[in-house]
Amino acid sequence: MMANAKKVIEERKKALTAIKSDTGKPKFGLMDPQMIAEAEKARRIAQLQAQIQEKINAVSINAAVAAAQAHVREVTAKPKPLILDAQGRTVDMEGKEVQLTQRMPTLKANIRAKKREEFKQQLQDKGSEDIAEQTFFDPRIAAKTAIRNKRALKFNEPGKYVALADKMRTKAQLEKLQSEIAQIARKTGITTTTKLALITPTDARDDDVPEVEWWDSIILAEDSYAERSVGKVVFQGGAVTNLVEHPTQMRAPTDPLRPIYMPVFLTKKERKKIRRQNRRETWKEEQEKIRLGLEPAPEPKLRITNLMRVLGTEAVQDPTKIEAHVREQMAKRQKAHEDANAARKLTPEERRLKKIKKMKEDTTLGVQVAVFRCINLLQLLLNCLRVTVQRHDIRKSVLFVHFKCCALVLWSFLLISN
Repeated sequence: MMANAKKVIEERKKALTAIKSDTGKPKFGLMDPQMIAEAEKARRIAQLQAQIQEKINAVSINAAVAAAQAHVREVTAKPKPLILDAQGRTVDMEGKEVQLTQRMPTLKANIRAKKREEFKQQLQDKGSEDIAEQTFFDPRIAAKTAIRNKRALKFNEPGKYVALADKMRTKAQLEKLQSEIAQIARKTGITTTTKLALITPTDARDDDVPEVEWWDSIILAEDSYAERSVGKVVFQGGAVTNLVEHPTQMRAPTDPLRPIYMPVFLTKKERKKIRRQNRRETWKEEQEKIRLGLEPAPEPKLRITNLMRVLGTEAVQDPTKIEAHVREQMAKRQKAHEDANAARKLTPEERRLKKIKKMKEDTTLGVQVAVFRCINLLQLLLNCLRVTVQRHDIRKSVLFVHFKCCALVLWSFLLISN
């Protein structure tokens, strides 16, 4: 195809040179159209032949490659002969040892498990290397891994908890026996005697004088008073400071056992509100009982002022009878009110006890007493009657103590009965 193209190009060159030789100048506009068409046709034919040749060459190359691949597959598809030497090793045709390829896991689960194991191993190796390089590494302490291990089931050995229960019962019995022995020793006094015998030295005598007293041994630097005779006392460092030790605050006998809180005083408005709420709750309960049929419905509360509004036509029919009925009902309500007040009223004896209780002092925590010293006995005798009468009135106890030169009057706030 290249040769044909070169041939066409040579022919065109010859035609051009022939035209130039005829006229002496190139005459492109005077070329024969037939020659131009033939030249174009020849160029197209050459181009088509070149394309066909390229396709033929490509097909032949592909066929050769496919044949080569088929041959390789055919060769590799055949199993290689297994040759073993005297020691059982795999060798090739020349007798050299051949390393067989190991089969790798193909399942995703097996691949993930293998990768997980490799990652754990890498972390452990890295962590151990990092910890070992540190200066404060203690090999006795096991290092925790970065990955949390799965919790596995732990099965107890049979009889484990039975042995533990037996051990606890034995310990409880031993403690009970020890407590009983301690109580018996405390009752008989053996414990106190034993402690005194341990504390008291065997060769101790009453006339022995210690080198230094126990209360001075805390602050003195030396164990004797030898330095004191010279006039120089050496104290321990930090034994004497400018701090004051305050004793623990104890509860006074007169303090109440329970805390006393200030009672809450309500205002007049708050008291009215609470009373209104309580009355409303009571009224609701009564209405509920009437609705359920537990109590009869009360009669209308009639008065002279609401007589015509409540009864209506009945009051017009017989006004005298209705007025008598209303006044009877009013008298009945007044009597019930007076009876309730009388029931709540205290009897004379109850009023007296209430007054005494109000004046009486709480003596559970203590008794307050006033002491007076009288120099003038004559004046005291004149006032004895007055004091006696007054203490009966205010329910106080008075005690007169007479000495040679004076007299004492003990005025107690303790209430006594007649």
